[in-house]
Amino acid sequence: MTALTVRLPDEKHRRLKALAKSRGTPLNRLIDEMTTLMLAEFDAETRFMVRAERGANQTELGLALLEKAAG
Repeated sequence: MTALTVRLPDEKHRRLKALAKSRGTPLNRLIDEMTTLMLAEFDAETRFMVRAERGANQTELGLALLEKAAG
């Protein structure tokens, strides 16, 4: 496990500590959970962009297939 030093404004640190306390979790765990969520969002966005790129310039083909299926 890696230790990380983060510099935050005092007010933000106070609010994060209060949030952690209200959730009944240590500040360390709260920050770990927050980073996990951010990484999951990043991964989902990356997967979306890869799929979108694969489908680029396929609009006409897709519309033609839909038209054909509609009869």
